[in-house]
Amino acid sequence: MFNWLFTWLESRVPSFPTELPDKPTPSVWGFIRYYSRPFLPLIVAGLTLSVVIAVIEVRLFAFVGSLVDTLTGADRATFWADNKGALLFYGALALLIQPLLSALTDAIENQGLRGNYAMRIRWMAHRYMLRQSMEFFHNEFACRIATKVMQAALGVRDVVMKLTQVISYVVVYLITAITSFSIYDPRLGIPLLVWLVLYAITMRYFVPRLGKLSEKQADMRSVVTGRIVDTYTNMPTVKLFAHASREDDYAREGMSWMLQSVYDSMRASTMMNLVLNLINGLLLTSTAALATWLWYTNAITVGAIAFSVGLIYRMLGMAHWMLWEIAGLFEDFGVVKDGVDVVAREHAVKDKPGAKPLAVTQGKITISDLHFNYGKPVSDEREVISGLTLTIKPGEKVGLVGRSGAGKSTIANLLLRFYDVGAGHIDIDGQNIADVTQESLRAAIGVVTQDTSLLHRSVRDNIRYGRPDSSQAEIEAAADKAHASEFIANLTDPNGRKGYDAHVGERGVKLSGGQRQRVAIARVLLKNAPILILDEATSALDSEVEAAIQENLNALMEGKTVIAVAHRLSTIAAMDRLVVMDKGRIVEEGTHAELLKRKKGIYASLWARQSGGFLIPEDIKAAEAAE
Repeated sequence: MFNWLFTWLESRVPSFPTELPDKPTPSVWGFIRYYSRPFLPLIVAGLTLSVVIAVIEVRLFAFVGSLVDTLTGADRATFWADNKGALLFYGALALLIQPLLSALTDAIENQGLRGNYAMRIRWMAHRYMLRQSMEFFHNEFACRIATKVMQAALGVRDVVMKLTQVISYVVVYLITAITSFSIYDPRLGIPLLVWLVLYAITMRYFVPRLGKLSEKQADMRSVVTGRIVDTYTNMPTVKLFAHASREDDYAREGMSWMLQSVYDSMRASTMMNLVLNLINGLLLTSTAALATWLWYTNAITVGAIAFSVGLIYRMLGMAHWMLWEIAGLFEDFGVVKDGVDVVAREHAVKDKPGAKPLAVTQGKITISDLHFNYGKPVSDEREVISGLTLTIKPGEKVGLVGRSGAGKSTIANLLLRFYDVGAGHIDIDGQNIADVTQESLRAAIGVVTQDTSLLHRSVRDNIRYGRPDSSQAEIEAAADKAHASEFIANLTDPNGRKGYDAHVGERGVKLSGGQRQRVAIARVLLKNAPILILDEATSALDSEVEAAIQENLNALMEGKTVIAVAHRLSTIAAMDRLVVMDKGRIVEEGTHAELLKRKKGIYASLWARQSGGFLIPEDIKAAEAAE
């Protein structure tokens, strides 16, 4: 029976909904409501049960008081016959009904809410964050984003659960207690009312301060985590510059800030406990003294004393719990507020309503009067891309050339719609890329970049990332074409996995730059997209391997529209057309041979500087000699 109940509660709300999440409401309570809505029936059920349990507990204390009065003047011979109904009823409440209701409440909390609630939030927040723009991830620590997602999920869950517990259990408990006191003598409730006022003042003073301190502590925790992960991620740099001690100081500074926030929080907690103990002692002694005096004046019975003192003693135990629950509530509220700033941020690049998948029929790319300035007004004189117009015919191979900062890689980023253009538009086969879905756009474009980053998974998974339904034979064929199979066969990771099963480490750190590049090329070969972007694709390869792979890149480029960005001009000299950029504009166009004829041109100048320092393919040498 219990397993059935547990399974039913665990499956009431799906932890991993398939529909894409919308942007969460960017206010704390709106954020909480957004993620809590599916759990509302379970929350209400738990709230109702907690109210019933609180009423039962107070009534049991009241029954103990009346039982003391009954026993005082009862006849042992007729006691059971006269009181068996009440005894059986309250016995059933204590032995059966209350435990069952408490068990059901715990099941709702533990099976229905505690696990699914936080996991669903993590899942939805993670999916929303995955679709943030590249600019967002460039401006944030990856570990900070992950920490906010994890903490915000727990914060939302705990805010709701603590709030319902405090409201349902404590408030109802207090109201029922005061009502029960009034039945005996309204004056018995005076110490409790005074205590409530003092308790509210204590909370009003300490809890907001604890909340602010907890929010600061959560932020400092993120700072420390960010600093440590930043150091670990850049460990080669730390080792190369022998700066372990410098990194010690960097981490210690962040940890000192966090430790001071912990000290401040603990000081406030100690003072709060001191004040709470004082007012709790005042409540207990004043209630006992008042009850004794009322008994002395014959206003109440001994049972009333037993009831009032017993209930107050129970409430004193609850008082510490309640105050810490409320303090924890403010702490969780601060954590949620901290998470809202990251998780509920608007997507900078998003699909338009009704956006359709891109249909690539030919691969023609048209760039019309393009302006872009990385978040700055496009009217600024220092635009990154300024009024650029370019048409790339279907199947044409175009090389983008220019000095650093000319805007070459920016063109590739805009074509992939990592950023939205400031003005103008980019079309693929007559379809504005701003009007199609981002997923379909990027699925139609294969990219090999200079800064190759691999997932900390197996070599097989990294290559298969280009086309997830690929067979092992197709994966190995792509690796062969990329000249990667030779080193893959000899790979072994610390867990003993070999070859294609070996894991490559974070960002592919276990592989050399050239090996990572070849895996990346294999991945794009497998993807076989109709449009290809090569952004310094062979920069990490030595000349011998580059020459070997170049043949396969030529095969890969066959029938595709290609944009190649390179500083090493020998890698793109054989392209159909070279486009020379400077300060975000096109300043020269033509074939390699045509551009060399412009003796004072930018391309000719760049070629003159490089041709003595790099291996030039034989076909280019022959073409130059023929000139």
